[in-house]
Amino acid sequence: MPDVIVIGAGLAGLRCGGMLASQGLEVVMLEASDAVGGRQRTDIVDGFRLDRGFQVLNPAYPALRRSIDLDALALRSFPVGVRVRTAHGTAELRHPLRHPLSIIRTLRSGLVNGADAVALARWAAPALVRPLSRLAQDDVTVREGWDAAGLRGPLRTAVLEPFLAGVLAEDRGVTSNAFARLLVRYFVLGRPGLPAQGIAAVPEQLAAQARRAGAELRLGSPVAQVRSRGEGVQVEVADGDSLHAARVVVAVGPEAVDELTGLSTPATNGLQTWWFAAAEAPTSSALLTVDGRRRGPIVNTVVMTNTVPSYAPAGRHLIAATCLLPHGGDPSTESEVRRHLSGIWGTDVSAWELLRRDDIADALPAQPAPLEPARSPRFAARMYIAGDHRDTASIQGALASGERAARAVLVDAGIRE
Repeated sequence: MPDVIVIGAGLAGLRCGGMLASQGLEVVMLEASDAVGGRQRTDIVDGFRLDRGFQVLNPAYPALRRSIDLDALALRSFPVGVRVRTAHGTAELRHPLRHPLSIIRTLRSGLVNGADAVALARWAAPALVRPLSRLAQDDVTVREGWDAAGLRGPLRTAVLEPFLAGVLAEDRGVTSNAFARLLVRYFVLGRPGLPAQGIAAVPEQLAAQARRAGAELRLGSPVAQVRSRGEGVQVEVADGDSLHAARVVVAVGPEAVDELTGLSTPATNGLQTWWFAAAEAPTSSALLTVDGRRRGPIVNTVVMTNTVPSYAPAGRHLIAATCLLPHGGDPSTESEVRRHLSGIWGTDVSAWELLRRDDIADALPAQPAPLEPARSPRFAARMYIAGDHRDTASIQGALASGERAARAVLVDAGIRE
């Protein structure tokens, strides 16, 4: 009988299982899919590397730095900034400390005035010096936070709102102000990018670590039921197999939480990403591009191969376009997306080949105001839960939640105080 069964081999489950195995516990990890990673997966399609939805990896995440050998990922970094389509063309806004020569161009763009710059500093500065627990005191929505800071001009409406819509997977401004500030802190401190082999390189590295520590990983093993039995927990696998362990960690996505734990299904936000192949790139810029005019469904688009050439075969380019995916609403259509892409890039995109469309209804757990603190991993006797829906909606949150669950198991097993 294993000491611990971990259900789910996403980032939280892999991190938890690896930590437990490294402490000498016998760990079995069950994953329903044919590969590890959960939402962090990469598929090869006609020679292109397509992540499951547009993703970025921020090396400033503390839990990522604790758990991953970043050098081994061959991380390619996006420029720290944003490219904005305006009524008069395009403008680029870059990190002023890293690109001081860009400040004059930014001021001439018409997107930043003195009042907005002061208001943005007033809003963002506390995140650089205060912990999240302090930021979350008297938390409000990000919309209310910007209003209170006096941020009301084009920097908000044409840059921050469309940019954060893609990051938060919502455009109503109802996300926690504290959480939005936290993300801005990570953007300021880090240079987000992607591994040369795709986002899947992160969970694959975690899986390799777990295996080296002695954990057993079983793919294609969906779990049908979890229940207490005697001095342990019984896990029923969908193929009829039954496993018994001293303890169980449920580290599944938000959509499966209720079925396996009886806890409420976490609220989520959805995203839709379109992947296009082109013979020529519409720009040499590697910046993420948003439409400051807000004339279509796309919240951001980027030429992936300008940052990560390995995402496409030689001589081809990969372009990603991401839209919001409303729950219960109509998703964007290909004709709408192509029309908007043509307007953003200022070029004919009719010859671009559609490689795939990713509709991810549970792309991110919702983080409404007021922001809740990270929740305890213990939910029943000898049962634990992990995932970014228990922490913050990010890779940081998933890894930190997996670590928290592992520490709880070790304490309850008497291995750690």
